[in-house]
Amino acid sequence: MEKLIERFIFVSRWIMAPFYIGLVIALLVLLFKFGNELFHFVTHAPQFDESDTILGILALIDLAFTGSLVIIVIFSGYENFVSKIDAEGHADWPEWMTKVDFSGLKQKLLASIVAISAIALLKAFMNLDRGVDEKQLTWLVIIHVVFVLSGVVLAWTDRLSEKNH
Repeated sequence: MEKLIERFIFVSRWIMAPFYIGLVIALLVLLFKFGNELFHFVTHAPQFDESDTILGILALIDLAFTGSLVIIVIFSGYENFVSKIDAEGHADWPEWMTKVDFSGLKQKLLASIVAISAIALLKAFMNLDRGVDEKQLTWLVIIHVVFVLSGVVLAWTDRLSEKNH
């Protein structure tokens, strides 16, 4: 009975596979959004001043970081929780994809979130001359600081747990 329960629990990890397939579809939606943003940026570039140009570029960077975050979650999550991916025969296979453990995944996720938060904050600062709401700016700063502090605490606790092992 114990072996049967353990086998059932072990096989249940495949329930996560559709989540990762869904994230691939979400990545396609993000690509569509990136294409729209890029088209808008390029077609309106002649009318943009320096600030608008920087904001347009930051919007594209934000979408690229978000896409990278989704890729990290797809590959690392699938490798850590579902099944190993056979990288053999893929000459351009990124080395990190098969070496990110759960702790590394958490750190990469938080680093990406901090970068996305920093871009949102930078966009708000770039819009100061356009009457950005002070309350909204304050909340963006607070949220960003919380993300940064969370990253520091996460790295510190991971370091402590490594020392104990």
